Amino acid sequence: MEYLHTMVRVRDLDASLDFYCRKLGLVEVSRMENEKGRFTLVFLCAPGDLERAKDKKAPTVELTYNWDPEDYDGGRNFGHLAYRVDDIYAVCQRLMDGGVVINRPPRDGHMAFVRSPDNISIELLQNGVLPPAEPWASMPNTGVW
Repeated sequence: MEYLHTMVRVRDLDASLDFYCRKLGLVEVSRMENEKGRFTLVFLCAPGDLERAKDKKAPTVELTYNWDPEDYDGGRNFGHLAYRVDDIYAVCQRLMDGGVVINRPPRDGHMAFVRSPDNISIELLQNGVLPPAEPWASMPNTGVW
């Protein structure tokens, strides 16, 4: 398992970048605009991690800016912790066997979400690609993730 990033939703991308980059000292690694989904993702890292972060080998902070205004009640501005795993199906099965609800099953063989006992959302991302497989491919979402 490899720690990837922490996601935080932001209301004002410019103000957030001013804080995280100019004031705190983080640097921008990458940015993705998604017109269909109406959001922007900006990944930041510590200056000493920049070269490794460009190769996705250092942890980052993901700023998620949703273009449509939204109030983030109940801590929804904190998004999730993300981990890369070698076999997402095996990890999800182990979690399920331990009584953990798979909120967003890995239907695509790539991504799943679960929640901690304190309701923190945790994203699991497959290292590489696995073909869709049952029971995951037809399993519905449960709750929120």
